[in-house]
Amino acid sequence: MKIWQKNIEVNKGIEAFTVGKDRELDLQMAAFDVLGSLAHVEMLESINLLTKEELSRLQIALKEIYQEIIAGNFTIDENVEDVHSQVEWLLTERVGEAGKKIHSGRSRNDQVLVDLKLYFRSCIQEIVGNTKALFDQLIALSNTHKHKLLPGYTHLQIAMPSSFGLWFGAYAESLVDDMEVMLAAYKICNKNPLGSAAGYGSSFPLNRTMTTELLGFHKLNYNVVYAQMGRGKAERILAQAMSSVAATLAKMAMDICLFINQNFGFISFPDELTTGSSIMPHKKNPDVFELIRSRCNKIQALPNEIAMMTTNLPSGYHRDLQLLKENLFPAITSLNECLEMCTFMLQNITVKDNILDDKKYDYLFSVDAVNELVLSGTPFREAYKIVGETIDNGTFTPNKTLKHTHEGSIGNLCNLEIGFLMNAVLEQFNFAYINEKIENLVKP
Repeated sequence: MKIWQKNIEVNKGIEAFTVGKDRELDLQMAAFDVLGSLAHVEMLESINLLTKEELSRLQIALKEIYQEIIAGNFTIDENVEDVHSQVEWLLTERVGEAGKKIHSGRSRNDQVLVDLKLYFRSCIQEIVGNTKALFDQLIALSNTHKHKLLPGYTHLQIAMPSSFGLWFGAYAESLVDDMEVMLAAYKICNKNPLGSAAGYGSSFPLNRTMTTELLGFHKLNYNVVYAQMGRGKAERILAQAMSSVAATLAKMAMDICLFINQNFGFISFPDELTTGSSIMPHKKNPDVFELIRSRCNKIQALPNEIAMMTTNLPSGYHRDLQLLKENLFPAITSLNECLEMCTFMLQNITVKDNILDDKKYDYLFSVDAVNELVLSGTPFREAYKIVGETIDNGTFTPNKTLKHTHEGSIGNLCNLEIGFLMNAVLEQFNFAYINEKIENLVKP
């Protein structure tokens, strides 16, 4: 019997089709379902829908279930369709009639919404932490290898001198902008939908401000219809933020796959971090970065997948929304794995010295030669022509002493400033406040 079921037994094929992967995926939301219920019952007692004694018994039971979930001892029974039903059945079994009162003033619609918001908020905290670890690694490598020059390319043709300081630092600063996008997604996810019920509110005098405070949400989703409409939208915006991080990782992975190639030979990794060939004994394949590239390209498709699943849905709840979890949840796991693996690999990277001593890179210094003439008074177009003629007649001789000192260039990486930018973004997430609120809810 389902919590919504009357006196008609549901066709088993229909039940299996509609439940889908919910039991499996809902386990990831189980702890957050209990958190939402802890806030909800405290609010119900404040408006006299629960007695103080009922509240106390419910809180004890919910906290026990929470600890069971954290310990990995929580399952969703086969005859129960989702985590919300499982928690309610357990409560009714442990505390009796009070367990049947917990659903007053809410629907599974807003229950799912609050679970998802809390889950996404937690996932964002993990993504941000992993991104910061990668950022720190990139900045450290940029500072360590700031004097090691590297060919810069346009159109995949050698263009101008670059450096490993610039290259590592570029991806670090890219992650700063990615965190700006993630912060926007976080602000969307950090709004409380609880109390919107099925999407049209409740005739109970619910105190939605109270549950907002208890769960550490920044604000309410005020309009109850919009709270329900926000499902799908929050997922899409989070997916867009994840896609931004993934785009940075995919581009860096592509660079690494090029740079480790023997025709470049700019970097290397220990043999135990690469893979070999079944017939070619010399091979050291960058499989990790090839998989990061492909996984992250897949994540970049996620916003479109979610948009196509929700496009043209009218307002109100629709079962289509259930399937969003099947796309988004595994992508969150995959992105975190990519961030962690990328950081680990970069902790073991070796950077080659004196790359630009090779004569094939001599023309990288042609722009600097033009600039030297300009600094001595030659008009730029004339200087360009003079250096071009030396290249054409084979008499160009590079001066490999670089004088790049402006902000963000080879000689002035501005890594300290980039670090300030990252810290300024990260401070706005204010995870400490949320963690404190959650700890208060679950403490004995």
